[in-house]
Amino acid sequence: MTWQGAIAGGMMMMAPCISSAQSTLRVVGDAIPQALTNTPGDAVRGRAIVGNRQQGLCLLCHTGPIPEERFQGNLAPDLSGAGARWSEGQLRLRIADAQRLNPASIMPSYYRTDGLTRVGASWQGKPVLEAQQIEDVVAYLLTLK
Repeated sequence: MTWQGAIAGGMMMMAPCISSAQSTLRVVGDAIPQALTNTPGDAVRGRAIVGNRQQGLCLLCHTGPIPEERFQGNLAPDLSGAGARWSEGQLRLRIADAQRLNPASIMPSYYRTDGLTRVGASWQGKPVLEAQQIEDVVAYLLTLK
């Protein structure tokens, strides 16, 4: 699948709940305060995911402090300062299921798998990012003060 297909599939995810497999996630207000894994996130791996156009696709919509990546997006908030604007739990929910906060968001739900529409067959039932990858991205974004 091309990155265009992957992001198109991700952008069409339009349900406000976390999947039953991930229903054990405890959302408190606008955050998931508990880590998704027992292994702490790795900021170096997280930066690589954010900058990767085949995996995270973050820079398709966001601008971030990754100068070696050209052609960054301007549709979504700049990632610079994300760690100062949002808490760890707030970042985790925004990545795992941004549409829980804003059902009209074009940001894909990177962890939720149920209740999605117009998802390609090869993506059915699979999160865009695994739990550890979410934690890695959160760890990276927290460094951006």
